[in-house]
Amino acid sequence: MKSLHALALAAAMLVCPSWIPTAFAEPYLVLVEQPGCVYCERWHSEIGPAYPKTDEGQFAPLIRADLREGPPDGIAYARRVLFTPTFVLVEDGQEQARIEGYPGEDFFWPLLTKLLEDNTDFSSPTEAETVRN
Repeated sequence: MKSLHALALAAAMLVCPSWIPTAFAEPYLVLVEQPGCVYCERWHSEIGPAYPKTDEGQFAPLIRADLREGPPDGIAYARRVLFTPTFVLVEDGQEQARIEGYPGEDFFWPLLTKLLEDNTDFSSPTEAETVRN
């Protein structure tokens, strides 16, 4: 069922990307970034390729948003985003929590897992089951 949902999401992204946030109630992780952001580039090179393959990435698919353009259609931030990258956890179009900045690969995963566990029904797998890259 999860793969069917992922297929439907991928199809929706191709047809109408702005429709995604309002179409599903599941949590999303909005990556707010801007051109020239060195830490955004680091996140994309260190985390980006692995993210959709992880339990976290499958639980909260990534949506990218430009800082200057504001939140994607159907999404409301609890407060203004000032730093990039900022990772905003969104459910039902409303911000639940956020991570401001990118502390590096070793710190990002535990911060993200805690964010998801504290604000959703996400449950992380045991350490032996976790494979990142």
